[in-house]
Amino acid sequence: MADYTAFVEAGNGLVELLRENLTPEPISKRDLISLCSPHESENNQLTVYLFHIEEDKQSAPAGGYVQQTRDLQRMQPARFQLSFLITAHSKAPVQLREADQYRMLGAAVQVLKDSPTLDARYLQGSLLDTGANLRISVERPNFDQMIKIWNNTTKPYKLSIVCKVDGVLIDSKRTRKISRVGDVAITLDEKPRLREGGKA
Repeated sequence: MADYTAFVEAGNGLVELLRENLTPEPISKRDLISLCSPHESENNQLTVYLFHIEEDKQSAPAGGYVQQTRDLQRMQPARFQLSFLITAHSKAPVQLREADQYRMLGAAVQVLKDSPTLDARYLQGSLLDTGANLRISVERPNFDQMIKIWNNTTKPYKLSIVCKVDGVLIDSKRTRKISRVGDVAITLDEKPRLREGGKA
């Protein structure tokens, strides 16, 4: 059962993918890649930030209930697309900082393009238990969304990429009991046949 923890599990899975493939080069340590806001990077060199959640109603199964046990049905799970902002934060000297950030983002794009699905070894919790099939794609940033993220802070804009994770399911807690047909009584209402001469 895909639980309500699916969003954070998907984010952590994405972080693990980047940690495995971006360390020790171009990022020296795994813990310098974190799931957090780009405005609170602290000592991080790469931040992964969930900034948009959209329900995928077109690809989701048709509404209604699915059979869970003999006498219990559960409402169909909801399917979501998650958009993550991946931002580089270089600690290099000023004259080298931009180039360093471009290197990190270039390496991140390379990893994401080479990984169209999020492998099970990066997953945990309910996503791992249910064998979730999560697809990864690099998307063009939405300008309006970027304005909202960066204009409401005193922090300077940092070049970022957007990664979309598709196929995140969250099961419903809404269930209903059904009763099975027990005994069936069948009765035959036979009319008497007429004999020759019109008599029964």
